[in-house]
Amino acid sequence: MNTNKKITILGLGYVGLPLAVEFAKKFMVVGFDINEKRIHELRNGVDKTLEVEDDHLKSVLTSDSNAETGLFISNNPSDTADSTIYIVTVPTPTDELKRPVFTPLIKASESVGKVLKQGDIVIYESTVYPGVTEDICVPILETQSGLKFNKDFYAGYSPERINPGDKKHTVTKILKVTSGSTPEVAKEVDDLYKSIIVAGTHSAPSIKVAEAAKVIENSQRDINIAFVNELSKIFRLLDIDTKAVLEAAGTKWNFIKFSPGLVGGHCIGVDPYYLAQKAIESGYNPEIILAGRKMNDSMGGYVAQETVKMMIKKGARIKDSNALVLGITFKENCPDIRNSRVIDIIEEFETYGVNVDVYDPWASKEEVVHEYGFELLDQMSQLKTNYDAIVLAVSHNEFLEFDIQKLKSDIGVIFDVKSLLPIHTVDARL
Repeated sequence: MNTNKKITILGLGYVGLPLAVEFAKKFMVVGFDINEKRIHELRNGVDKTLEVEDDHLKSVLTSDSNAETGLFISNNPSDTADSTIYIVTVPTPTDELKRPVFTPLIKASESVGKVLKQGDIVIYESTVYPGVTEDICVPILETQSGLKFNKDFYAGYSPERINPGDKKHTVTKILKVTSGSTPEVAKEVDDLYKSIIVAGTHSAPSIKVAEAAKVIENSQRDINIAFVNELSKIFRLLDIDTKAVLEAAGTKWNFIKFSPGLVGGHCIGVDPYYLAQKAIESGYNPEIILAGRKMNDSMGGYVAQETVKMMIKKGARIKDSNALVLGITFKENCPDIRNSRVIDIIEEFETYGVNVDVYDPWASKEEVVHEYGFELLDQMSQLKTNYDAIVLAVSHNEFLEFDIQKLKSDIGVIFDVKSLLPIHTVDARL
C-alpha cells in the first residue's frame, strides 16, 4: 500500500474524530466538518464529545495540509481536493416517522463528488441498510464528478463500531469489518484499516454484506433488550425483582446476559428502522424487528406511568407535583444526548401536569435546549429537597455519591431505571 496516501474524513463527531486522530499518526489527514463551532474547538485541541483526550488531539494537529502526517482541521471543501481516499462518517438519523434520513449522506457524497479524481477511493462508515452505498451514494459521486464507478473511482464500506464513552473498547481495539467494490480495492481498504486497527480486520465479500452486518449487530441487541424489557413488565406485575431473576438465570453457561432499560442513542435505537425500511421496500414485513422497536420505544412512558401510580398510592397530588429526573444523556458517563429516550419519561410526566426538574452533570445545557427545548439544572445546589418522585434514568458515576433519600418528600417515590441503587432504598426498578 502506498503510505503517501492523503485521507479526508468527512464528519468529525463521535466516529470521525477518533478515526482521524489514529490515521493522522501515519498519514496526512484532512478532517472536514460543516459545523464552524466544532471546527474552532478542534483547532484549539478541545473535543467536547470527550472521545479524544485534548493532549492526544493536540499531538496530531497540524496547520500544514501538505505535511507527511498529521490532522488538518477544515470546513473549506477546497482543502479536501488533493486527497486520494475519502472516508464518510456523517450521521444517519431517522425522522419523526422513523424513516431513514439520508440528507447528511447525500450532501457528503455531493461534496466528495465535486473533488473526486481518477483512482480515488470513497469509503463509507455511516450506518445504512444494504445497498445504500452502491445504489444511492455512488450515483451521486458519478453525477458530481463525471467519472465512472469501478473504472475511474472506487468505493468501500467499513461500518463504524464506536461505543461512546467507552475508554476500553476504543476505535483501534475493536475488530473492523471492511469491504471494497472490487477485489483489489477490498484489499487496499483492508490494508488501510489494518495499519491502525490493532484488533484486526475482517474483509467481507461485498459492500452489501458489510452494510448488512452492521445493521444487524444493533438490531440483534435491540431485540434482546426488548425481550428483557418485556420480562421486566411481567415481573413487576408478579412482584418479582427482574434483576434478581436475570442474575439467577445468568448462572447457566449459555444464557445471554442483557439488562432492561431505555434504548436510545445513534445506533441501537435507530439502526433497526433502517433494516425494517429496506425489508418493507422489498415486500417483507419485519415483525420481530418492529415489535422489538415498539417495546423499547414504550419504556420511557411506562416508567413515568408506573411512577405516577406509585405516587397516587402514597397519597400524592399528581397535578403540580414535583419530579426530578437524574440524567438526560443516552448512556452513562458520556455527554451524548442524541436520541435519548429519557425525554419520553419527561414528556409523559408533563401530560399529568407534573413539574419536572432534570439534572445531568455530563450533558451540555446548550445542546439540551437546542435538542429538547428545556433547561437543565446547572448544579446540585439547585436540587430541591421535597420531590414527590425521583427517577434515576442514567447511571452516571456521580449519582452513586448522591444521598437521593434527602431529595424526596415524606411520601416521595424513587424509580431506579438502571438498578444502580440497593433495592431496599428504592420503590421500583426495571
